[in-house]
Amino acid sequence: MDNKKEEKKEEKKEENENKSSTYQHPKGSCKDGSVKIGKKVLKYSAYADWLILRRPGTDEPLAEMFHVYYQQKNSSAKNNNSNRPVSFMFNGGPGAASAYLHLGAAGPLRVEFETDGSCQRPPAKLINNSECWLDFTDLVFIDPIGTGFSRILDEKKAGLDPKNEKEKIDKNEFYKTNRDLESLCEFIKKFLSKYNRWHSPIYIAGESYGGFRTAKLSKMLQDGHGVGLNGVILISPAIEFILLNPSDYDIQHWSDVLPTMSAAASFHGKSKYFKKGTSYQKILEVCQQFMVNEFIPFLTMGDLIKENQAKKTKIFKTLSDMIGLDKSEIETMNGRVLFWVFGKKLLQDQNKLIGLYDATMVGTNPFPDRIWEWGPDPSLSGMERIFAAGINNHLRKNLGVISERDYHLLSYEVNSNWKVDSDRHAFDRQVGSMDDLRYAMALNPYMQVMIVHGMYDLVTPYFASYRLAQQMRLNSKQQESIQTKFYGGGHMFYTWEQSRKEFFKDIKSFVNKALGLRIKD
Repeated sequence: MDNKKEEKKEEKKEENENKSSTYQHPKGSCKDGSVKIGKKVLKYSAYADWLILRRPGTDEPLAEMFHVYYQQKNSSAKNNNSNRPVSFMFNGGPGAASAYLHLGAAGPLRVEFETDGSCQRPPAKLINNSECWLDFTDLVFIDPIGTGFSRILDEKKAGLDPKNEKEKIDKNEFYKTNRDLESLCEFIKKFLSKYNRWHSPIYIAGESYGGFRTAKLSKMLQDGHGVGLNGVILISPAIEFILLNPSDYDIQHWSDVLPTMSAAASFHGKSKYFKKGTSYQKILEVCQQFMVNEFIPFLTMGDLIKENQAKKTKIFKTLSDMIGLDKSEIETMNGRVLFWVFGKKLLQDQNKLIGLYDATMVGTNPFPDRIWEWGPDPSLSGMERIFAAGINNHLRKNLGVISERDYHLLSYEVNSNWKVDSDRHAFDRQVGSMDDLRYAMALNPYMQVMIVHGMYDLVTPYFASYRLAQQMRLNSKQQESIQTKFYGGGHMFYTWEQSRKEFFKDIKSFVNKALGLRIKD
């Protein structure tokens, strides 16, 4: 009886191996290059390739995850005996490829912007990145499934039978909160094994929804996958989803975005409360006092405050003076100003829109007579052509990747199909990742945390992360392990020249601190 079971197991194993043998792995590339950082010229090897993700519990190929790996040429990739850190980086969306961090902040080449982050005339230009993170860490830019060149396989390519219900592949399998995180864990472990980097100090960095991923992965990688982390970097993160979907019955979003609106109004000379040129530190300090003493109590109590109408009127007047909108509009919205309404109304007398991702940027409003219609966001729409041209040029020409696939910089298919796949009751609170970060910090007391924002980002405002960090109930030792920083600019603040330089210096200091090293110039 046992022999028959063993024979069936062997037959099944052989069957799976035969199926897998029909799969053809896409060909990657390896190119050498160099980057100038200050007076130093660093040589590197760049590996642009796919790692194969397998169907859980089997050897069947399920998806191809594309990545670009930069390694300083102090040893071979296969036999790396150095103690250099390795950093895994990804963007957000969901549905965004890693090209933004790759060619905007950390890679050896970057797309060129004006010094204030505004877009240049096409075509896009690739230039040496003097703030390349290769100065202190090797780099792995990951494109989650459905973004960049990463794809889920169809049954035929995977060697499966599409007519067999058990072998059918769900095309949206990876477009789910937990499944996405599991795929990144699988990738990171496979990468560490392939390139013998298990002994290296490991960092993860994610932007926007990637910041949410980073906080979640800080727990998941260490508690269940055996990957220890030296540091995690959350860049313009969306940490708690409830803050992204405000309602009349919440208070956090309306107060969190106030300092950013005030800074934007001051920048454009529309604030009566803050003169043009007022520092963000001063704006934050004043706004915080107003929020704590007046605005948040009002948001909490609602119309119960009508017993003191003069106080309510005073709050609306102060809010109007701070953010530059008419008091009558503030009253109509009952003090709850949607960020996209603010973006359309602040400069409506000039027929202009301000950027939601960077409120310093200005564009023409194509629909001035339609309050609910939005035009191209001057802080996002123009950047798409620059990063798309830059990443396609870099991968196909510089790195020699041969593929007929479109590089999905922003996949709306991924975004529109995104689901929460945890076993949650209907009454459970909204999805968030702050608790995962707190858990990870308790699990690994050596792990360092850095949260960074641009001060003019209306979508994921700085004050939200700053406030959440104050609510983590950390002990004194843990408080030394976490820092929050903000820079000039917006969601992608690193497109600003000065902010990118400051960010580079701060990240270098952060990585060295996590390694217990002094900063080396």
